Amino acid sequence: MSAEGVENSNLKASGFLGAVERIGNKLPDPAMLFVGLLFIVWIMSWLLSYFTFGVEDPRTGEAIVVINQLTGSAFTTFLSGMVNTFVTFGPVGTVLVAMLGIGVAEHSGFITTAIRGLLNITAPWFLTPMVILVGIVSHSAVDAGYVLVIPLGGVIFYAAGRHPLAGIAAAFAGVSGGFSANFVPSALDPLLQGLTQGGAQLLDPDIAVNTLNNYFFTTASSVLIVGLGWWITDKVVEPRLKGTAIDGDEDDLPEMHELKPEERRGLRWALLVMVLGLAIIIATVWPATSPWRAANGEWANFTAPIMRSIVALIFFLFLLPGIVFGYMSGTFKSSKDVIAGMTEAMHSMAYYLVIMFFIAQFVYAFGASNLGTLLALEGASALKAMALPSAVTIVGIILLTGFVNLFVGSASGKWGLLAPIFVPMLMSLGISPDLTQAAYRVGDSSTNIITPLMPYFPLVVVYCQRYVKSTGIGTLAAMMLPYSVAFLTVWTVFLLVYYWLGFPLGIQSSYTYP
Repeated sequence: MSAEGVENSNLKASGFLGAVERIGNKLPDPAMLFVGLLFIVWIMSWLLSYFTFGVEDPRTGEAIVVINQLTGSAFTTFLSGMVNTFVTFGPVGTVLVAMLGIGVAEHSGFITTAIRGLLNITAPWFLTPMVILVGIVSHSAVDAGYVLVIPLGGVIFYAAGRHPLAGIAAAFAGVSGGFSANFVPSALDPLLQGLTQGGAQLLDPDIAVNTLNNYFFTTASSVLIVGLGWWITDKVVEPRLKGTAIDGDEDDLPEMHELKPEERRGLRWALLVMVLGLAIIIATVWPATSPWRAANGEWANFTAPIMRSIVALIFFLFLLPGIVFGYMSGTFKSSKDVIAGMTEAMHSMAYYLVIMFFIAQFVYAFGASNLGTLLALEGASALKAMALPSAVTIVGIILLTGFVNLFVGSASGKWGLLAPIFVPMLMSLGISPDLTQAAYRVGDSSTNIITPLMPYFPLVVVYCQRYVKSTGIGTLAAMMLPYSVAFLTVWTVFLLVYYWLGFPLGIQSSYTYP
C-alpha cells in the first residue's frame, strides 16, 4: 500500500473511532445508563413472561421461564433486598478493600517512587509490552489487575512523558482483553475445567478433563496478546491521543522528579518488607499440608484459601510497605497520615460507588428475570441447529461467546450456562472438550474491554478521568475497540492455525473425541 493509502486508511480509522467516541459520549452518565437498562429489563420481563420459549436450563433440566419483575411480590423482593444486593455485589468489596491498602501506598509516595525507580532501569521502548505483560500475569491474583495494574499503567506512561490514557488502555487490554492468555496458572483454570468436565460427563460419565488442559495454548496466547497489544498501543491508540489534552487536577497527578536520598532509603525498606511478605506467603503455601491449600491439596483451586484471600493479601502487601516507606522517607509523621491515605482512596471511589449501586440493581433484575439465561441458551441452540463444519463451528462459538459476553460479564456464569450445551454438542461432532474450552476462552476475553456492562468498566472510566476530565463511556469504548477487534480476529485465526498444526493445547489434552 502506498504512503497516501496508509494515510487515508488511518484517517478513516480515526474518523470511525471518532464517531464511536462521539456517539458513546452522548449516552447518559453511566449511572443513568444502568437506570435505563433496569427499566428495560422490567418492561421486557413483563412482556416476555407471557411467552413460552421451550428452552431447558441444562443445569436443572427445567424449562426457562421469563419471570415478570413488575409483579407485586417480585418488586417488593427487589426493594427489600436493595441494600443487600449492593453491599454483596462482588466488585464493590474487592475494589474498596484493595484500595484501602493501595491508597496508603499511594499517599505515602511508595507507588510513584517505585515506578520512577522502575523507569530508570526500563528502556522506554519496552514500557508498553511490560505493562501488558504485567496485566496478563495479574490474572493469577483474580481481580487485582483492575484495581492495581490498570491505574499504574497510566502512572507509568505519564511518568515516562507519554499519554497516560495510552498506558491505561494497554493495561486494560492485558488485564481484561487478554483475560484468558496467561503462562501462570490461575484460579480460572480449575473453575473452567470443572464446568467443562461437568458438561462432558453429560455425554460420557467417565471422562476426565485436566485442570491445565489449555495451558500450552494460553501460554502461546500470552505472547500473541503482548505483541498485538504492543503494536495497537504504539501505532493506533497513542497517535490518536496526541490531540487529547491532559487537564486533570495537578495535585492528583504523579510528580516527576529525581529520587531523593530519603526516598531511596524508604524505597529500599518498603521493597524489603514487600519481598519478605511474599516470601512468607510462598513459604507457608509450599507445604502439601498448608492451610492455604484446598481440601484436595491444590493451591490454585478456586476454593483454596490462598485464592480466596488474594484481595486481603493485596491490602497488606501494599499497606505495610506503604507505612514503612512513609515513615522512612518522612512523608508520614503519625498514624493520622495512614488513615488520611485510606480516606483519600475512598474519596476517589465515590463516583465508582454510585455507579456500582445501579449496576448491582440491574444485574440482580437481569438475573432474576432469566433474560440473560434465555439469551445465552437461545443463541447456543441456534448455533447447534446449523450443524456447521468443525472449524466454522469453533468460530461460531467464539463469536457467540463474545456477543453473550457483552451482556453477561461473569466467566463462570457464562460457561456454567454454555458448557452443558457446547461441550457435549461438539463431542458428538468429534471435537474434544479441551478445544471447545479454548474457543470459549478466546471469545470470553476479546469483548470484555468494550462493554459498559462489565462491572469494572466504569472504574476504568474513573481512572481515565484522573487525567482527562471529559472521558466518558464513548471515549473508553473507542479507545479499546481496536484492541477488541484485533484480539477477536487474530486470536481466532491463531486458534485455528494452532488447531490445524496439531500443537498440544495443554496437559492431557486432545483435539478430537473420542
